[in-house]
Amino acid sequence: MLKNITLSADEELIKKARKKSQAEHMTLNENFRRWLNNYVHADSYKAHYEELMKSLTYAKPGQKFSRDELNER
Repeated sequence: MLKNITLSADEELIKKARKKSQAEHMTLNENFRRWLNNYVHADSYKAHYEELMKSLTYAKPGQKFSRDELNER
């Protein structure tokens, strides 16, 4: 069930946000719902990211490989 809320923001900012939403083929409400969902779940996204990075500790960014290493199968 969707619940209505009232927010206050600068009128010009709202106009720009509506225009940007329209360009994305979305409504301002849809973008706000997406933002609200991301805001609420930000901590779990961060935890998943950190877990992924720990699982990739074997990778060494910036490592240079020889031609033979690149062609190994």
